[in-house]
Amino acid sequence: MKFGRVEQPENIDFTIPKDHPDTPVVLSKTKKESPLSIYVGCAKWNRQDLKNFYPRGTKDELAYYATQFNCIELNATFYRIFPAETYQKWYDKTPDDFKFFPKIVQNVSHLRRLNDQAYPVLDEYLNVTSNLKDKLGTIFLQMHNNFGPKNWDRVVRFVEYWPKEFQLAMEFRHTDWFNDEKVAQELYHLLQENSIANTLVDTAGRRDLMHMRLTNNEAFIRYVGANHPTDYDRIEDWVLKLEDWIGKGLKNIHFFVHQNMELESPLLSVRFITELNKKLGCDLKIPKTLHDSGPSLF
Repeated sequence: MKFGRVEQPENIDFTIPKDHPDTPVVLSKTKKESPLSIYVGCAKWNRQDLKNFYPRGTKDELAYYATQFNCIELNATFYRIFPAETYQKWYDKTPDDFKFFPKIVQNVSHLRRLNDQAYPVLDEYLNVTSNLKDKLGTIFLQMHNNFGPKNWDRVVRFVEYWPKEFQLAMEFRHTDWFNDEKVAQELYHLLQENSIANTLVDTAGRRDLMHMRLTNNEAFIRYVGANHPTDYDRIEDWVLKLEDWIGKGLKNIHFFVHQNMELESPLLSVRFITELNKKLGCDLKIPKTLHDSGPSLF
């Protein structure tokens, strides 16, 4: 993912901001007996993108990927609507506890920009996506950088139209969604009232997207490394932040590791999952990589 890429990441202040004041309020409403659920994965399983991950001779990339990770962000569904039988094949190739977190097709978000013509496409998309059945995690909608608050009415209509049987996360990138306090509060309220996750994007060039405002009991986090030594410190800071949120009531963590050059995403995931297991006492599988020298990116 090249979104938010900068030439000199060492000059960026990657400190995780303080929580939005309403985040602990949202988390405090969770039922204490609810189990903790953690899913960590990459954005794609393509061998060309994830170099040094697949063993020589691997014939089915998804089948192998699913032995190492418990989820996939599934960016592929952004580019086209796959036939129903493709979803069934994905379902059949993956373990019972595996989850897919698919991105909504760009015809809805970027080309039709949530206008009236977007809804038949959305219906078609959801119809085939439902073939993932119990392995379907939160679906997420990512809007274009230039989709600003002037389109508020379209956002409201989309939220009202969205079928509640599907979990949804929304990602807004235009700066005015967060830099205008009145607009931000209206957006957060809309998402919270409809139990929609407010996506957090941690990337070097867009620190405004670290709004730290959760709108339901789901931390849907898209972490973008910079292929730089700072990636390790940043990933460990996220472990501490998630520990803090769990203490406040967080029960659902969905964390997706990207990098400007995706080939090392599995290796960075190894560090993140290892630290999560240590800090939280969980038992997530640690992915294997083909690096002989051990888990170091640089």
